Amino acid sequence: MTINCKGQLIDLSSPKVMGILNLTPDSFYDGGKYKSEQTILSQVDNMLKKGATFIDLGAYSSRPNADHISEEEELSRILPVVKLLIKEFSEILLSVDTFRSHIAKACIEEGAALINDISTGNLDNNMLATVAQLQVPYIMMHMKGTPKTMQQQTNYDDLIKDILLYFSEKIAEARALQITDIIIDPGFGFAKTVKQNFELLNKFELLNITDLPILAGLSRKSMIYKTLDSSAKEALNGTTALNMIALQKGASILRVHDVKEAIECIKLNNALN
Repeated sequence: MTINCKGQLIDLSSPKVMGILNLTPDSFYDGGKYKSEQTILSQVDNMLKKGATFIDLGAYSSRPNADHISEEEELSRILPVVKLLIKEFSEILLSVDTFRSHIAKACIEEGAALINDISTGNLDNNMLATVAQLQVPYIMMHMKGTPKTMQQQTNYDDLIKDILLYFSEKIAEARALQITDIIIDPGFGFAKTVKQNFELLNKFELLNITDLPILAGLSRKSMIYKTLDSSAKEALNGTTALNMIALQKGASILRVHDVKEAIECIKLNNALN
């Protein structure tokens, strides 16, 4: 199970870590933390040294009720950082966390390697065609509505069945455009209640029916800290516990704020298996 990133074949049959770098002032955990070139370079260097295969850059907050920002604002936040990181770390595999095709295209043209789209083209009709044109790996996530409205859209006939139907339709659409490298992300915390998030993790192995790599984005999510009556800052131990479960059930990529602990999870899971 491999994906082609800038000519490099990445084997996802052995799980990998995607480190998160939020360039937004209002992200739920680390918003506003990485403003200067120095703090950005230091954090990325740290994540790479600790074993991250991918670095995921996001400049549009997708937390519940997040404020909308213009395409110009998103581009001004993310593009200079893509250029900075490509210059500093020539071999880096950057993932661009955006639902806008113009942003995705601009970043890929500057050297980014993957597109991570929370809406799977639902918020930009040109996204799938753009991915097909660029021929880069595409992470498609399950979500209903927008970050602003998703928490009011948590009604499902059958959660897992509905998610699988969503992916079957989106995968068929992508394949018809000859998009070859697809990763699915079931979208923990996106249009799902805490109870639904745990149901999703409990039945996570059913997603393997797609025969595609699966990304688990559990890092410091509210399903953890609300259950433990704590906060995102105190949710590392809970993240580690749930990441191990996701690995046991077939996750290929752990998308995390804390790379060292995720790498340790993978090493222990590999030893266990």
